[in-house]
Amino acid sequence: MDILLATGNLHKKREISQILDAHRILTPGDLGLDFAYEETGTTYLANAIGKGMALHRQTRKAVIADDSGISVPALGGEPGVYSARYGSEGGKRRLDDVERYELLLKNMRGVADRRAFYVCCMVLVLEEYRFFVAQETLHGEIGTEPIGSGGFGYDPIFVLPGRGATVAQIPAEEKNRISHRGRAGRRIAETLRALVESGELRD
Repeated sequence: MDILLATGNLHKKREISQILDAHRILTPGDLGLDFAYEETGTTYLANAIGKGMALHRQTRKAVIADDSGISVPALGGEPGVYSARYGSEGGKRRLDDVERYELLLKNMRGVADRRAFYVCCMVLVLEEYRFFVAQETLHGEIGTEPIGSGGFGYDPIFVLPGRGATVAQIPAEEKNRISHRGRAGRRIAETLRALVESGELRD
């Protein structure tokens, strides 16, 4: 079935299309829609539901939305839910991916505890009061320098435990299998499959 993804991020569209490969994933831009949502929530869940509901109200179509981020316990959980806006507080220019992970590396200088984890909250919205949620994590460490050209966001500095490699160094198929977004996406895919098989949702 066709499902709208509440994002303009083509990296995210590609990942979710690979994870939910039984369905056709479309962005608002694919349909010529003008969609923007300001993530003002203080939790991943609030942002994901807010974004998904906003696009569903605009289109009345099935929508998937997610909010993701990276948290570092040694920094009090930062950047957390503000990962995409890290360093842009107070009306400052929004940083790009490289600037954000370089800022995180700068803030981690001299910090011995390098533990970190990714979070992805994914929401499937079918109706105004009918939606399904999956939230998953991926644990690892913050490296000392960016390595790898794959992935996006903080992937070049996120080192996988026991691998000695960053998420940006592993194949896309492996990332989708182990990542926070991959895990959440498979939960949503399982929900979609069950709904179709039971006849509650038409494929």
